Amino acid sequence: MHTVARPRWLVSGPPRPDAPKLYSFPHGGGSAAEYLRWARGLPGAEFHAVQLPGRGSRLSEPVFTSMDTLVGDVLANVPLGRAPYAFFGHSLGSLIAYEVTRALRRADRPLPARLVVSGYPAPHLPRTSQELHTLPDAELIEAVSRIHGGIPEEVLASVELRELAAIALRADYQVLETYSWRAGEPLSLPITVFGGRADHVTAEQLQAWQELTTGEVTVRQFPGGHFYLLEQPAPVLRSLAGALRTLRTKEGSAPC
Repeated sequence: MHTVARPRWLVSGPPRPDAPKLYSFPHGGGSAAEYLRWARGLPGAEFHAVQLPGRGSRLSEPVFTSMDTLVGDVLANVPLGRAPYAFFGHSLGSLIAYEVTRALRRADRPLPARLVVSGYPAPHLPRTSQELHTLPDAELIEAVSRIHGGIPEEVLASVELRELAAIALRADYQVLETYSWRAGEPLSLPITVFGGRADHVTAEQLQAWQELTTGEVTVRQFPGGHFYLLEQPAPVLRSLAGALRTLRTKEGSAPC
């Protein structure tokens, strides 16, 4: 496990020292760059996207294939700023954000003031067993594209880009498909839950996040499927800005 914080873990927007920090965990196979553009739409926050190895600027680095190793390295390497800060994750990123939060609590470190999760069922719910990470590259990409969408057309049309995309997808699906939720004390922080109305993740599965915290849980669904937030980001960013505004208000700062 690495022990020294390394800047390559974060792709960041403009520094905003007086604003709450938002750390974003991308979806399976996703890159931090896909979310960095959000920094412009969130002027009341200092935005940081977590860049996992095996993609973007870290393409040549070994990928993670287990949640425990991934979470341990995030804790050891991602330099979290001063409070208040929040986590955001979409799909697999939601699960990573949740488990990083639990690991911070076990380590007796400051927790995010809010957890924002998107497009992922509450992790304690039963899951259908899948083994997508064992499929050959072409079948893996076809299956992910069919189930979730979100793979750009230029990637689907290029043999070289498909091969590169398959590396991160396979690793992330292995993290997901070998993950096992461990029972423990619920969190005590507020959770905001987003989802797409046409996604396969149901409203009931989103609402079940309430069972994992003693804090307030707010659920909101938007038009669109699994990647509703990339298709129509404006209403999502407005809701996200509202969630971050409460952090500043609670800390006694002026609303953003």
